[in-house]
Amino acid sequence: MSNSKLTIRAVIDGSPVSRDEVLAWEAARIPKAARKIGLPVPAGDVARQKVAFADSKVALDPHEIRRRLARDIRFADVTARATTRLSFGRRSTSVCELHVTRGTANEFVDWFTDVGRDDYVRSMIAAHPDHFLIDTATDGRQEVIETTGGSPLATRFFVDYEDTSPLVTPRDPAFAIEAAGVARTEGGLAIGGVRHEFCDEASGFRARLCVEFPALTAPHMIAQHRWHLACEFSNWIEAAFSKW
Repeated sequence: MSNSKLTIRAVIDGSPVSRDEVLAWEAARIPKAARKIGLPVPAGDVARQKVAFADSKVALDPHEIRRRLARDIRFADVTARATTRLSFGRRSTSVCELHVTRGTANEFVDWFTDVGRDDYVRSMIAAHPDHFLIDTATDGRQEVIETTGGSPLATRFFVDYEDTSPLVTPRDPAFAIEAAGVARTEGGLAIGGVRHEFCDEASGFRARLCVEFPALTAPHMIAQHRWHLACEFSNWIEAAFSKW
């Protein structure tokens, strides 16, 4: 267990991105996400806004979240099914890398996948302004309602971390640990998935975060989702090692 100061350096589209740049991107998403879910834009600096907005979202009943976003979910589902079928199995990938100077890959993934943590639900929602619902059922399937990348719509999908068969991104043996699974519509259509891979480095660990979308997904959405990944995983990493 390292005693070094926690720093996170992102690499997006081959270029290094500072933590401050990712936080600025996150700050710009807060008012948009608040309007989307019908909550007031919180006041104060970014740190206070993040806490207050997470509290407001967690206070909403899951049924109320689904109700408020029902129109978005309906249109996003139609779009996802259409782009998936017209892509004929081809995928586009949105990839971001993080270099972290504290902890190990195993320690982070153990924390990330521990659905029994008392703070699990809040940590999942607080990691990104556009996270509205992340609920893991007893069978391990995870319901997610979020705005992905640069999409104008909130979408609902289900991630099965026990099934990686529909993924097209090959497993990289250089990364010892992964969190991977298929994303499906409520009706069961595979619309994408995630292959997040992790390995230790001399100073901490490295994360290669990859989301697969249907090949016909707009390039702008693919590009913006790299920032989405940097935002959510940087916040998760800080939360995981906050008590060190």
